[in-house]
Amino acid sequence: MPSATTGRVSSGVEYSSKPLLGRAQQEVKSAVHLELIKKVDLEKLLFMQDTRARQTLLTIILPLVSQQGIPFSASERERIANEVLDEVFGLGPLEPLLQDPTVNDILVNTYESVYVERGGVLEKTNVQFKDNTHLMHIIDKIVSSVGRRVDESSPMVDARLADGSRVNVIIPPLAVDGPILSIRRFGTNPLTAEDLLNFREYTPQMLDVLQKAVRARLNIVISGGTGSGKTTLLNVLSGFVSDRERIVTIEDSAELRLKQAHVVRLECRPPNVEGKGGVRQRELVINALRMRPDRIVVGEVRGEEALDMLQAMNTGHDGSVTTIHANSPRDALSRIETMCMMANLNLPEKAVRQQIAAAVHLIVQVSRLSDGSRRVTHVTEITGMSGDMVSMQDIFLFEKRGVGPNGKVLGRFYATGIVPKFAEKLKASGIPILMSLLDMSEEVQ
Repeated sequence: MPSATTGRVSSGVEYSSKPLLGRAQQEVKSAVHLELIKKVDLEKLLFMQDTRARQTLLTIILPLVSQQGIPFSASERERIANEVLDEVFGLGPLEPLLQDPTVNDILVNTYESVYVERGGVLEKTNVQFKDNTHLMHIIDKIVSSVGRRVDESSPMVDARLADGSRVNVIIPPLAVDGPILSIRRFGTNPLTAEDLLNFREYTPQMLDVLQKAVRARLNIVISGGTGSGKTTLLNVLSGFVSDRERIVTIEDSAELRLKQAHVVRLECRPPNVEGKGGVRQRELVINALRMRPDRIVVGEVRGEEALDMLQAMNTGHDGSVTTIHANSPRDALSRIETMCMMANLNLPEKAVRQQIAAAVHLIVQVSRLSDGSRRVTHVTEITGMSGDMVSMQDIFLFEKRGVGPNGKVLGRFYATGIVPKFAEKLKASGIPILMSLLDMSEEVQ
């Protein structure tokens, strides 16, 4: 079973910062691995305590390295031994990157080109696989552990590691230059509302209004691009839901880390190789309505399930939260409208827009800026219909003002001064908004 927490035997130096193994060392590593498979029943070792099993194998591997007839130094022998152990217990060359808590994404473009994202910035590592066969071996290890397979008849697959990291694989003939592997990592300790405040993702005033909006059961859509922090913000906002409520989460790939006691987690299932047995988000949303939910949290709406989500919001399941890929609040509405049309119910545009206007109360737009920082750029209220269009008004905004000499984005958060229509709903729920929250400006530099 692939592990993202496999302990290394001794070396305290980051694997990704070391020089690459030469061809001789790679050949020795492969030869030692084959000898190890002949000598040891690895299946039995995998059930032992991880550290004990590694130490047991280390005593076998080091002599095997010495027997290869190449005069390696002690540190080189130790490194080769550690890499063989990573092949046995983990994901080979990727194992040190999986142990690095600062890495958010691991992107294997080809067997000899591996990038990571740290702090919103991409950087190339010197981690490499021996060849495409080696990379495919690691990919097969990942997908087989969750009962999936990847081959020419099924060249794309989504999977999940034991630590919850999301994996996407695409192989030839669709991937022209060889197998491609993408891993989106999630920290063992999810970021909190205070963490995002410290990162200046939003202001205390914005957080206060969002917290009250969740408690007052407003329906919220979090909008943003890839890697902008939508799921992180969804985790934070869902943390404000009362422990006394039953929450049903629906995700394409389970990522949410809700800490309430009464949470039911549902996850889509892809079709098998014959194209059968798949369960889509729309079916899970419909099923969730029969489970007596107080709140429905959809990780991300991508298709016709958007219509069912709107209908749920409009039929007593208020307080629901979801995310959507879009670049602005207005784009988010257009995407929701387009996805509702995918349900093929021949609804007129105006009817769909009326559903949106009645169901969605707030759109929270998040963006990843050029310096890798993430900001809530809009907190926008849906106010109803104006003719045939959904009308909206901005409550809080982030204004980008330039880039400093250190490359950091300069700007300011500010309130527009508009009193939101939902203030009355909050007041009726016993959660009034202080007017001082709607009169703020805060510089970011």
